[in-house]
Amino acid sequence: MDAQLEDWRSRGEHFDYLGFEVFYRREGTGPALLLVHGYPFSSFDWSDIWPELTKRFTVIAPDMLGMGFSAKPREYEYSVHDHADMHEALLAHLGVSECHVLAHDVGDSVVQEMLARHEERGEADRPYSFTSITWLNGGMFIEVYRPRFIQTLTAKTPVGGLFAMLPSLFLSDRVLRPAVNELFGPDTKPSDELWRQLSEVLSYNDGRRVTHKVGRFVIDRAHHRNRWVAAMRATKVPMRLIDGPCDPNSGRHLADRYAELIPDADVVLLDEAIGHWPQVEDPQGVLDHFLEFVEPLR
Repeated sequence: MDAQLEDWRSRGEHFDYLGFEVFYRREGTGPALLLVHGYPFSSFDWSDIWPELTKRFTVIAPDMLGMGFSAKPREYEYSVHDHADMHEALLAHLGVSECHVLAHDVGDSVVQEMLARHEERGEADRPYSFTSITWLNGGMFIEVYRPRFIQTLTAKTPVGGLFAMLPSLFLSDRVLRPAVNELFGPDTKPSDELWRQLSEVLSYNDGRRVTHKVGRFVIDRAHHRNRWVAAMRATKVPMRLIDGPCDPNSGRHLADRYAELIPDADVVLLDEAIGHWPQVEDPQGVLDHFLEFVEPLR
């Protein structure tokens, strides 16, 4: 295993979620900060900003089922609701009753579901509360979300199951790397070293065979859009969107929609050349804008 990945994995812990092992990292002191990663990779996406965050927060970063170093069962109905259940179970396992949140990609959808539950529960019935939520690029509004063709093909059609039967052919690096590269900015494409790490995370526990099932979160986004957006519009939890505008999936057009829909919207656009993975492409920019937002709330 790549040395950096092995170091990341070796510093993690596991907890039992319904009979499956969920990997998570926890480090630092101070207020709790939950990091919710995107698809199709893992908590390692946060590695560039991890050292600075752990100086200020008790940072908790799990790998969702089907991704990263967590279990990747083949016979499993992956969904945004189940990912939200897992994160709630982890917070309960760790005794966390209040936390900041930083989310990306499918992590945005997971936190939208958690926020909807937060708003639907009375204060006395909430097992946890949010101090703040920071969103990075993600498909929060299905009407402006623009997934890549291969994502739609594998998640919404039977082709995904066929591809999973021969992952070395249809889900090889030669196929997936160009699709992932499209989401990065023109000057921030993954290096060969970073791609090897991402590829290894994807393959861990034979993960390529379940990527199409995990990717079905795009269906959940359509089904639950109104409930999730209603919660975002009604909540009193402070929120900020930090967006890489060059992202073809959820870039400037997503930020514009956010500003239209969310009352008193707090939106930060990064450099024009930053794409879908801002914490990887512009870690210092994400850190600066995140800390500027949350420091007064600590």
